[in-house]
Amino acid sequence: MAKILVLGGDGFCGWPTALHLSKAGHELVILDNLSRREIDQELGIQSLTPIRGIEERIAAWEELTNHKIGFRRLTVGKEFDALLEVIEQEEPDAIVHFAEQRAAPYSMKSAVHKRYTVDNNLNATHDVCAAIVESGRDIHLVHLGTMGVYGYGTAGLKIPEGYLSIKVDTPEGEQVETEILYPANPGSIYHMTKTQDALFFQFYAKNDGLRVTDLHQGIVWGTQTPETSMDERLINRFDYDGEYGTVLNRFLVQAAVGHPLTVHGTGGQTRAFIHIRDTVRCIERAISEPPESGARVEIRNQMTETHRLKDLAEMIAERTGAEISFVENPRNEAAENELNVINEKFFGHAIEPTTLEEGLMEEVRDIAARYRDRVDPKMIPATSQWSKT
Repeated sequence: MAKILVLGGDGFCGWPTALHLSKAGHELVILDNLSRREIDQELGIQSLTPIRGIEERIAAWEELTNHKIGFRRLTVGKEFDALLEVIEQEEPDAIVHFAEQRAAPYSMKSAVHKRYTVDNNLNATHDVCAAIVESGRDIHLVHLGTMGVYGYGTAGLKIPEGYLSIKVDTPEGEQVETEILYPANPGSIYHMTKTQDALFFQFYAKNDGLRVTDLHQGIVWGTQTPETSMDERLINRFDYDGEYGTVLNRFLVQAAVGHPLTVHGTGGQTRAFIHIRDTVRCIERAISEPPESGARVEIRNQMTETHRLKDLAEMIAERTGAEISFVENPRNEAAENELNVINEKFFGHAIEPTTLEEGLMEEVRDIAARYRDRVDPKMIPATSQWSKT
């Protein structure tokens, strides 16, 4: 079993990942500055699910399982010396990096939010890489990236797992075959920071032999894992507001309170999806399969299925009786796009993923309907505009 640091381990993906890895027998330490909870206060919103404080969460987990999880309150990207000290003291085998501002709409809310996202995300990722090198330890870094680094246009080909094979004609008339990082095409400041993360990883892998796995995931949906379902004190967060709530969460809450499902633009935008239960399993598997020192960055596309937004709305409407309303799209993006993605490293391990078809009603019944009294309807609409025009 491994010693693992989970950066951002109090968040939507970090908390269930920490529990999943702890249940598997790994030794866990969470590093988090609890900034996501502070952003809730800034926005005047709360998770649809009643999430407990981090100390109560950890104590409940130990009470239920006898597994201990350490916690250090620390701002990755600001407190470099403290981060390095933790790495040197804990001597982890792997670091799982979630310590980034994760919402595209929030990153586009204002100049202040754009600058915060850039400052937080880029400094956090770089400090982690630099601290691992400075520690002198052979630590495997697993990072949660996003499918959004590829952009949401129609590429005309299946998007590969990070690297694109190309042929280049030389001035001498010869043809050279090589591989490059798939050209980035970020659609928000948040996605732009993830593309820069990829360059940090490429440099540190090449220059310092850092072992890195970068998981480009689709939209993570679902609230609970087997571990977070054990007790309400362990419940995972569910964001439904216009800044942090994913399109699926927004639709589910709108259906629960009898509000039409608001589809942005034509609804022809295609997105990739993966359930949180599969996210934590993908991270566990990535930890167990580190690249060799000196190898290039391991990039994996982690998604289960793709859906057009209007088809997703129709799927929910059929199950709940909700109406559908088309509204102006605040994002600067194509009205229609296809998304064909290679994800052989996901399905190549005989994983049986949770699909929307089989898992959607669980979210409707156990989350959206159960906690609908906590909904603040005025927080549901997306308000962040991608451009002043």
